[in-house]
Amino acid sequence: MKYLFSLVIFIHGAIHLLGFVKGFQWAPVEALTADISRPAAMLWLVAFLLFFVTGVGLFTGESYWMVAALLAIALSSVLIMSVWSDAKWGMVPNVILAFVVAGAFSSCSMNRMISKETDEILALANKTGKVVTESDINHLPSAVINWIKTTGILGQPEIHTVWVKQRALMKMKPGQKEWNHAFAQQYVITHEPSFLWTVEMDMSPLIKIKGRDKYVDGRGEMLIKMNSLINVVNEKGPQMDEGTLQRFLGELVWYPSVAYSPYIFWEQLDDYSARATMTYKGVSGSGVFYFDKDYNFIKFEALRYMGNKEDAPKHPWIITVDDYAVFDGIRVPSRMQATWKLDEGDWTWLKLVIEDLQYNVDEPVGEESGG
Repeated sequence: MKYLFSLVIFIHGAIHLLGFVKGFQWAPVEALTADISRPAAMLWLVAFLLFFVTGVGLFTGESYWMVAALLAIALSSVLIMSVWSDAKWGMVPNVILAFVVAGAFSSCSMNRMISKETDEILALANKTGKVVTESDINHLPSAVINWIKTTGILGQPEIHTVWVKQRALMKMKPGQKEWNHAFAQQYVITHEPSFLWTVEMDMSPLIKIKGRDKYVDGRGEMLIKMNSLINVVNEKGPQMDEGTLQRFLGELVWYPSVAYSPYIFWEQLDDYSARATMTYKGVSGSGVFYFDKDYNFIKFEALRYMGNKEDAPKHPWIITVDDYAVFDGIRVPSRMQATWKLDEGDWTWLKLVIEDLQYNVDEPVGEESGG
């Protein structure tokens, strides 16, 4: 899309050369009936050059294109108003470009916020250097012990940070038929349970969604923006705190040494299931982990708030596993689905693939989520 938009900018900029040619009377320009002086003609040339620089910068991915675009839009708009009857339709691409630039500046601001929050969350890590042993897990229910053994975490360093790169198919609301492609990455801290998840999703060629979920100091936040400009969701509060805690709990299958953390209490339900209750910073949430006959994790189910209003209902929220992979010597679920069980029927809203996972990272890894 950016290549097509760059071409449009080049064409729009080239049209400004007509004012330059008209002012120097190098050729007849029937589209412009107003007189244009030579000094004004030079401004038309400058407008062309600014649009050209904008197009090149956008095409090559250089951030300077936004500043060049603002200057080009401002100068072009003044010039168009000076010959309004002949060039008024030239304001249409200027207005469109102005919205695009506003979204780009907002995206940069959101990226800076995410970068700052990434540094802050990584600073919470407690690097113990401890190795996981059987004595760490022997107090847990037998189903959980057997599951932990299948992961290969025994004898490995205790996990204090996690970085996950994800590819996903998502649906934004029940009843939606088409899947939206998304890319995400997540940082997790285990000793002071926290995570920062960022996602980019294409709703259409012209509509992109950028989101950030955060769980820090026992508090959850969700921010979703359309084209990085318009807030679609901006939520925090008690329901969000509990919901993000339950998400952290359900995702501990990616970082199994968390299972024996002091903030998690386990209760065995039968040979192949156990309930975990997590309590942190005055908030509690629970969920049930299910295992197959070989003690591979296969499902997590929690009764979770759907929404953040005071009267938000709770519905069963289920994670199921489709496949496994080994990352840094630890076997974890790599393909999963998330489903809400609603009164009107099941709503599977997420199909997730883990593309990369790294443990005990000390600094930001990889690229932005959209990469």
